[in-house]
Amino acid sequence: MTTTETVVLLDDDGTRLGTADKATVHTTQTSLHLAFSCHVLNAAGLVLVTRRSLAKATWPGVWTNSVCGHPAPDEEPTDAVRRRARFELGLELTDLQLVAPDFRYRATDASGLVENEICPIYTARAVAEPVPNPDEVMDHAWVTPQGLRTAITAAPWALSPWLVSSAPHLGRLDDRLVSRS
Repeated sequence: MTTTETVVLLDDDGTRLGTADKATVHTTQTSLHLAFSCHVLNAAGLVLVTRRSLAKATWPGVWTNSVCGHPAPDEEPTDAVRRRARFELGLELTDLQLVAPDFRYRATDASGLVENEICPIYTARAVAEPVPNPDEVMDHAWVTPQGLRTAITAAPWALSPWLVSSAPHLGRLDDRLVSRS
């Protein structure tokens, strides 16, 4: 049985307008919709970056944040983050925190498909090593927050546009390291 994934459509102010089938919303004219992005830290203070599967419709094979996705219409955003982390990475998350509630971006893939999202950014902690779903993630690495910022500056073309655009918020990873117990 195939489950249809539904995304929440938004107006420019972030007000919910309705829903759409995710399979039909990402086009060359993608409507603004709700998403999320999460940076996962481990006990050593490293941040997880993932490389998107070559089967992904947009930005296949590029390196990106730990996990991202779309909340279902009646799903709490934190529940959506945890759901996608389990599905994409086989990870359970703790200490989930919203760090950039108003982040948004619009970007066009080389194929012409557009991402157009209000995409709040979260941080979380991993309780184990990831076991990636190969349909979603083809590779992963733990890097220092500074190493991630350096990669964004040196090779933005090799990274997802939402990761590059979110660079100003990556200082929050350092804040999380200072506050860890």
